[in-house]
Amino acid sequence: MEAVAKLKNYPTSPRKMRLLADLVRGLKVESAVAILEHHPQHSAIPLRKLIMSAVSNWKQKNEAANVEALVLKTIFVDGARSIKRMLPAPQGRAYRMRKRSNHVTVIVDTNN
Repeated sequence: MEAVAKLKNYPTSPRKMRLLADLVRGLKVESAVAILEHHPQHSAIPLRKLIMSAVSNWKQKNEAANVEALVLKTIFVDGARSIKRMLPAPQGRAYRMRKRSNHVTVIVDTNN
């Protein structure tokens, strides 16, 4: 039985978060957490917490099951809202700066 955890409106660009998601997709939960724990990118910390939350949700559903067999079945990153700001530019102009954010969904399941 699978379990889901979602992280919504995290303020980093979806592209940067997808790099981390691609790094851990399909791995066992233990190795994915170990990789993210020592990864230098700042988005690795909330992604590791999200995976641990999905594991906790899975434990709630399956009390007498083995956690070591859990695999990151699905992990995907979607774009969320963008906050638009204006930056001063030369000759009285203004450039648009978009502060992007993302939604992450993690699904864990046993290795069957």
